[in-house]
Amino acid sequence: MDVLKFDYNYKGENALKELERITSKAAEVQDNILCGILERNKGTQYLSKYMKGSKDVMEFKRCVPVITYKDVCPYIQRIANGEDSSLITGHPITEILCSSGTSGGEPKLMPTISEDLDRRTFVYNLITPIVNKYLEGLDKGKTMYLNFVKAETSTPCGLPIRSVLTSYYKSKHFQCRPYDPFNDLTSPIQTILCEDSNQSMYCQLLAALIHRHKVMRLGAVFASAFLRAISYLERKWGQLCQDIRTGHLSPMITDSGCQMAMSSLLASPNPDLADEIEDICGRPSWKGILCQLWPQAKFIEAVVTGSMAQYIPALEFFSQGKIPLVCPMYASSETYFGVNVKPLSKPSDVVFTLLPNMCYFEFIPLSKNRTLTFDDEEEVPCDKVVDLVDVKLGRYYELVVTTFAGKQTGNIVFSFFLRLGSEIGDVLQVAGFYNKAPQFRFICRRNVVLSIDLDKTNEEDLHRSITLAKKKLQDKAFLAEYTSYADTSSVPGHYVLFWEIQWLEPDGDEQLEEKVMEECCIAVEEELDYIYRQCRKRDRSVGPLEIRVVKAGTFEKLMDMIINQGGSLNRYKTPRCVKSNSAMLKLLDGHVTGSFFSPRDPTWSP
Repeated sequence: MDVLKFDYNYKGENALKELERITSKAAEVQDNILCGILERNKGTQYLSKYMKGSKDVMEFKRCVPVITYKDVCPYIQRIANGEDSSLITGHPITEILCSSGTSGGEPKLMPTISEDLDRRTFVYNLITPIVNKYLEGLDKGKTMYLNFVKAETSTPCGLPIRSVLTSYYKSKHFQCRPYDPFNDLTSPIQTILCEDSNQSMYCQLLAALIHRHKVMRLGAVFASAFLRAISYLERKWGQLCQDIRTGHLSPMITDSGCQMAMSSLLASPNPDLADEIEDICGRPSWKGILCQLWPQAKFIEAVVTGSMAQYIPALEFFSQGKIPLVCPMYASSETYFGVNVKPLSKPSDVVFTLLPNMCYFEFIPLSKNRTLTFDDEEEVPCDKVVDLVDVKLGRYYELVVTTFAGKQTGNIVFSFFLRLGSEIGDVLQVAGFYNKAPQFRFICRRNVVLSIDLDKTNEEDLHRSITLAKKKLQDKAFLAEYTSYADTSSVPGHYVLFWEIQWLEPDGDEQLEEKVMEECCIAVEEELDYIYRQCRKRDRSVGPLEIRVVKAGTFEKLMDMIINQGGSLNRYKTPRCVKSNSAMLKLLDGHVTGSFFSPRDPTWSP
């Protein structure tokens, strides 16, 4: 029997029973997973290089190194160019997933096999039954959950390249799923599959408004995406009400699938519903707007941990703090890791129970200051890697994942590469145990300083971008110091750079100064990675980069502030990122002499 196969169609109480089973037998499930992976993939070129056909678990742990994306990228490129899947996996590769993470400025590509969709579906089927234990009756209404696909490309040999969510929404697991009262979506499938995000958003919001009295659950994958929907609604509610009032879809919707799907929802005029919505949306303040538009809503589902925590105040404003925020699961493009079994926890208290049947988990211990406990980050000693059942309460770790098609750590990707180490890894802290499975609190992503949506910019990339951009100053000025922050006070949010500039000709031409600073803005953006530029140009989920020029001496005042708060003068380093609503940000904003934005989108192509 293939121990890697399992029934992903658990629903309701059966899904909860399976959760209890796998977490109560975490060690056994993990052992079976690894043995099954080694048996299935023993003949692959990658694994044979280290294990010579052996299936021995101890030899795997001793001989197979923890590596990084750049080490396995050549294998992926060979498969993309048409070589056989047996390079890395015993099962046929069906598609390539495009990660939100990057390597060398380009998105990471992850081969995947058909069974991966089974495991993702298993996690999706768990979420609402877990929440229903705390908020009953979720099977009595509808779900306004905003889903979107992205345009796909293909490899030279014809394998589709998709995002993980596009892969799921285009699969039979989603499109042919049996009716589930816990997941009765307001959005017709055709509106989700529309690749024009503007038309898709319009139709999904229209459907949600039509069903407003039946909606019991609101959400999107990320908090940032849900807030973009609210911002879109602020701009379009008048037209949406007109469609409901007349029973005719706006002519801006040209996608045939959307037109067909919405025709049944707009079968007849509904002026009473249109009046209700107009009355609510026309009020001077949108505080609590979600409670008013969808009065039966019991919770908002979205990722609100990590960098998404910056959007919590906005969500609480629009819900007036009356609708709980639920962060349901911990997942990435590489694999889905775990679920939140206490969904009504405050966002700051959320912990995720790792699901032992998702993949084979190992962990790299980190020190108390969340750094690696060994010197060479490129080579992780095999004896430093810890099994899932051996992690210690309160300790910090970084993930190492062996999936059914590959091995990876943190947010690095593969469908059968073993022991892949992460270049930008998630830092997790053991917060407890659910039965025998560890529970982790997401602490941060190592090295990331700026993030608005899917973008993740680390200090090194930021410094490199600014170093190249400041050449635009040429002989006119020089950059004395800089820092940054992610401004999410409006939607979409955007990167802000604080620059202290010494102009060589202080009384120069103001128009020339503006032109130079705008050139610096776009030069920084052009040097940021693929995902940032995609968010800026295609997704519109990140706004134009802003440079705020501050008075001479501002960074000296910043240093004085930090030292007066207990910092060491000998060890002082200018912080390369400051937090919103912090005293440092207030100081910097209080010394701004000019503000400049990127005049155009950065270049980007699929």
